Amino acid sequence: MRDHDLPALERRRGKSRFDDDEPQFLKRGRPTEPLADPDSEPDPDTGERWSSWDDAVHGPHPHPAWLVTELAAKDTELGVLKTGKEADVHLVRRAVPDTDRSCLLAVKRYRDPEHRLFHRDAGYLEGRRVRRSRENRAMAGRTAFGRQMIAGQWAAAEFAALSRLWEIGAGHDRIAVPYPVQLRGTELMLEFVGDAESGEAAPRLAQLRPDPTELRDLWAQLVEALRVLARAGYAHGDLSPYNLLVHQGRLVVIDLPQVVDVVANPQGPEFLARDVRVVGAWFAARGLPAEQVDPSLLTGELLHEAGLR
Repeated sequence: MRDHDLPALERRRGKSRFDDDEPQFLKRGRPTEPLADPDSEPDPDTGERWSSWDDAVHGPHPHPAWLVTELAAKDTELGVLKTGKEADVHLVRRAVPDTDRSCLLAVKRYRDPEHRLFHRDAGYLEGRRVRRSRENRAMAGRTAFGRQMIAGQWAAAEFAALSRLWEIGAGHDRIAVPYPVQLRGTELMLEFVGDAESGEAAPRLAQLRPDPTELRDLWAQLVEALRVLARAGYAHGDLSPYNLLVHQGRLVVIDLPQVVDVVANPQGPEFLARDVRVVGAWFAARGLPAEQVDPSLLTGELLHEAGLR
């Protein structure tokens, strides 16, 4: 990682990146209110608010050329892309008034502490312990404050993982993830994956009916992405055809708040094996030969890539 405000993500055998690496934005204070804190209420007439870029944690350098970082920019809410039990994803246009500088962003806003978070989240949180016993007790007891801490961990974990994977993808390894633009409280801004002109999001893999050639190509892309994740020490944790996008023939991995450290988390290998089973079953059901999607063989290969075999 470079000089931005994130937990250290360099690979350390036997030590979790999340253990003892509390997100910096959680260290700055212990608020009793929800962490999500929009910069200001949108203008009721225009739906605009000032860009929150200046007081957010930023994504990896160099920033993509398409990204608007000017402090004079305004963010305009365009609608909801996705609703879920844990977070909603909104479409936002960030633009500098009276110029042609603009970009579309997918803005993921985690639910406040009064709403349910991830089901069966205890397994995912293994290896993401914070230093203070009070916070650990609150998270274990699922108090309002504890759930607020958990929400912050989900957001920070997803932002950190996307940052790491983006940097890996810029090198010799191949994995496509949305660029993580910024993190502010429990609001995560990401590159919009889809048609920038119409604002139509790229389809999920589950929506497609690829022909045999496309099916083989998508499977090859997925296997390579899983290898890159494993080499970085990660399992997606909740991989399915619903959190894989296909944009202009390229497979894009999304929704990583549950990302699991396969070394530090005792259940890491099980999460990885489940990811493989779920996506392998989808490809097999659409005609890919069984020998190409053998889950045990692929799981073994990925555990080897992670240094566990």
